[in-house]
Amino acid sequence: MIDKKFWYKGMLLLSTVGLLAACGTDDTTDSGDTSEDTTEDTEETDEMASEDTPEKPESLHIWVNDEEVQLDAYEQITANFTEEHDIDVEITPYSMLEQTEGMSLDAPSGQGPDLFFQPHDRMGDIHLQGLAAELNLTEDQLSRLGEYNEAAVNAFSYEGGQYGIPAVVETYGLFINTDLVPEAPETMDELMETARELTEGDQYGFMMDAANLYFTYPFLTADGGYIFAQNEDGTYDTSDIGLNTPEAVESVEMIQSWFEEGLMPEGTDLEVANSLFMDGKVGMIVNGPWAIPDYEAAIGENLMVTELPSKDGEPLTSFSGNKGWLVNYYTEAEYWATELALFMTNEESSATYFDVAGELPAHAAVEIDDELMKPIFAQTLNAHPMPNIPEMSQVWEPMGDALQFIQRGDDVQTVLDETVQTIESEISMMGQ
Repeated sequence: MIDKKFWYKGMLLLSTVGLLAACGTDDTTDSGDTSEDTTEDTEETDEMASEDTPEKPESLHIWVNDEEVQLDAYEQITANFTEEHDIDVEITPYSMLEQTEGMSLDAPSGQGPDLFFQPHDRMGDIHLQGLAAELNLTEDQLSRLGEYNEAAVNAFSYEGGQYGIPAVVETYGLFINTDLVPEAPETMDELMETARELTEGDQYGFMMDAANLYFTYPFLTADGGYIFAQNEDGTYDTSDIGLNTPEAVESVEMIQSWFEEGLMPEGTDLEVANSLFMDGKVGMIVNGPWAIPDYEAAIGENLMVTELPSKDGEPLTSFSGNKGWLVNYYTEAEYWATELALFMTNEESSATYFDVAGELPAHAAVEIDDELMKPIFAQTLNAHPMPNIPEMSQVWEPMGDALQFIQRGDDVQTVLDETVQTIESEISMMGQ
């Protein structure tokens, strides 16, 4: 679970500052006209704020992922920033997946951008390479960041420091063919009841890529299982792996029951599940918004999207991938680069970005009108970011293997114990 103490410690600091200011107020009252004093105080505060704000650079340079719709969106957004702040923004198209290599070559010599764009699960490597600056957020900046998706913000923290401003959030939901399932299940019990009623012959009620940790995470953690424990400051404790706890075993036994009951054929992957869903032979499937165009083309108005169901009164928590802006460690304009990152991801800019690029925003206040994307956006508020530490790379394959063994009927506790041992062994060898 995400520990909220890490998120709120900054907000508590703001509250403490306000309290101290209130306690320091003179208790004496003056019945005279204070308007002149108030005006002078405001002017003095504005002057102090101006003195504390670093001088504006003539321009800022950013690397934008080289997809046309993203470039179009950021050209509009940065033009608004220039109009408001009188700072030009230079955009360089640069593949997101190649940016870290470019940063390692260009940034130390001063040739890199002020901001670069990355997925959150690369934070561990980015931190180890020293490419991103730890953000020194002002009280005002921290207050604005408080309007964002909390988990997405935490996704760009590392070892207790904040290193990025989230821009977009990606997760998945439940896709439904209303010709087979007229009403969306609200609970796992309802989902399984519907799955049993519909599954017969070559028709299935519910399908998903059940050997993929990314998609099975909500079900694997439904009873309290976890991958790595988290400390109060949001850091991960890689010595505490929760994939073979009694809670995790209970959840994985539920996944195994899908195959024991014949609700899913052994070896089903996303390609098979997608094909059957688009052929109208599956009532419900877990997938992400990238599948919407194909699904709409196949089943048209029968397509419905909902959030994942609840279990025991608690919503299932999906895995999320977040992308955001990082400040170059070597930039000489850290404050204004941070301001640009916050501007490009604020409510207005995020709405523009969604309209143009179609990616869901990390800013929680944006209104999403699209009936198919709106449930996915709601699910992002019930999503856990994939752990952003290098050790996570040792989890994917062993858990994928474990989920395949479980489909075949192997003992769940034994499989998960062996899997955790493998993960621990692989982690211990990292860096040797």
